[in-house]
Amino acid sequence: MPDRLVTSNVAIGPELIPGARNAVRVCLQLKSEERITIITDEATCDIAAALQAEVDEIGAEHAVFVLENYARRPLTGMPQDVLEDLAQSQVSIFAAQSQPGELTARMQMSDVVNKKHIRHGHMVNITRQIMMEGMRADFHAIDALSQRLIERARHTGRIKCQTPHGTDFEAEFSPKLKWLKTSGIITPEKWGNLPGGEIFTAPANTNGIFVVDGVVGDYLCSKYGDLHDTPLTIAVKNNRIVDLRCDHKELLDDFRAYTSTDENSNRVGEFAIGTNTACTRVIGNILQDEKIPGVHIAFGHPYAEHTGADWKSKTHIDCVGRDFDIWFDDEQVMKRGKFV
Repeated sequence: MPDRLVTSNVAIGPELIPGARNAVRVCLQLKSEERITIITDEATCDIAAALQAEVDEIGAEHAVFVLENYARRPLTGMPQDVLEDLAQSQVSIFAAQSQPGELTARMQMSDVVNKKHIRHGHMVNITRQIMMEGMRADFHAIDALSQRLIERARHTGRIKCQTPHGTDFEAEFSPKLKWLKTSGIITPEKWGNLPGGEIFTAPANTNGIFVVDGVVGDYLCSKYGDLHDTPLTIAVKNNRIVDLRCDHKELLDDFRAYTSTDENSNRVGEFAIGTNTACTRVIGNILQDEKIPGVHIAFGHPYAEHTGADWKSKTHIDCVGRDFDIWFDDEQVMKRGKFV
């Protein structure tokens, strides 16, 4: 049977309630006649309990799964009980911490979400800090900003970005590859991370130097945190990594190994611009930091099911920098991390 968090003495901190209310009522727009599946883990039960409390108040039917009760971590696949329950719901939330090698399990979950057109909030590596910062944003205002930006991006052939820390990077775009908005207001057409606040696509081509002095994604994020003092410098040519430099040898080795997993793990699969103006500083967590106004790129899986890319990868790792200047074609839209 699915778990019941609130009735198993999980304390709900009052500081979590505003973010949980935003997630359930504003971002996912849960209705009392709908059903929701909440997937969590032991480390994140307090946040999941706050989310469940909001669901209880709305009166929607729901199930909660604590992953350790159904499979050993790290997951080799998403437990079948979870997938079967998910397929019955109109809304879902994944609020759990990532572990090495679990991306495939999360992809199995997103396959069901995509097939069933579930309004899904993806809160991988969510923390109390993020619930109190990025999840308290005005998501309607972020959605309006994201919409204005994406309308311009869809008519842009090239985007160039630079930072005072050494980034000098240019992306080219194809009308065959779709731009998508994940502003925090989630629809059946595309699930989104929470907190939301970005537009993204799979670029047709990219070239240049990208300095990662913010954070890297997946499980490497929790291992290395804020890279301000040990930035990773990535040289890209024709959408592929051609050189990596970093004074932190272990980080360099881990990132090189991750981006060598399969034939497309070192290929730029995502070019994105953060739009969550409530996120003003790097905190060392990719879930929030990739929403900071600026550019982030990702190597690996290009979300082909949404962007229209004709390739795939088993991996996906985001890379975030700081203090961007951005130009759409020749028109500047951001200066030192502020939209102009």
